[in-house]
Amino acid sequence: MKAVIQRVLNASVTINHAQTRSIGRGILILLGVKDTDTVDICQKLAEKCAALRIFDDADGNLNLSAEENGYEAMVVSNFTLYGDTKKGRRPSFIAAAKPPLSVDCYENFITHLKNTKLAHVEAGEFGADMQISLVNDGPITIVIETDDWKK
Repeated sequence: MKAVIQRVLNASVTINHAQTRSIGRGILILLGVKDTDTVDICQKLAEKCAALRIFDDADGNLNLSAEENGYEAMVVSNFTLYGDTKKGRRPSFIAAAKPPLSVDCYENFITHLKNTKLAHVEAGEFGADMQISLVNDGPITIVIETDDWKK
């Protein structure tokens, strides 16, 4: 799985041009699932995202997590994180997982994220047309690739 974590002052997602969900200060997570992933990794990744020390302490050092601060999180599925651009100009998404694996991993990740000490967790809707608005704080953006954990 691949998670792009952005530290935000606020974020919102509009789903199918109708329903909007939003969070205040916290993290926005774009989540991609690879065709070789399993749901077994979801808990570890969710806990890692919630505990990632990307917020300032009293001295201005990145020593605090969204979880420690009681901040919020938003998760949005994003299969294009596994776009392969090695050949030509059109990305290939062959490595991106397809349902039901992608849906199972996405939902499992959200469930585990909700079991952390984050104040609130919102999510987009898998497979829907979504528009995301955010104010990136810092900016701080971290990419976690779970395949790196296997090395």
